[in-house]
Amino acid sequence: MANDTAFNVLEHELVPEHYLLDEGETEEVLEKLGVTKDQLPKIKRSDMAIKVLESAYGRQIEAGEVIKVIRKSRTAGEFVAYRLVVGS
Repeated sequence: MANDTAFNVLEHELVPEHYLLDEGETEEVLEKLGVTKDQLPKIKRSDMAIKVLESAYGRQIEAGEVIKVIRKSRTAGEFVAYRLVVGS
């Protein structure tokens, strides 16, 4: 079978933008939202978006890291959400 990231799912028009936050950005977001990492919605390491991000960042994304998801909307403009990476 071909490489799992041969098709970049993040380039599909229906898939929102995904970005890996560094530790400083994560702390800012958690403080702004008044939550802990464990209170964020989850995304599995096995999610195809994570696999594509790993390829783009050139490293494995670990459980406990935070992903920023930007959804485009005709009515709301942009909606930003955050996801905690959890084991597969």
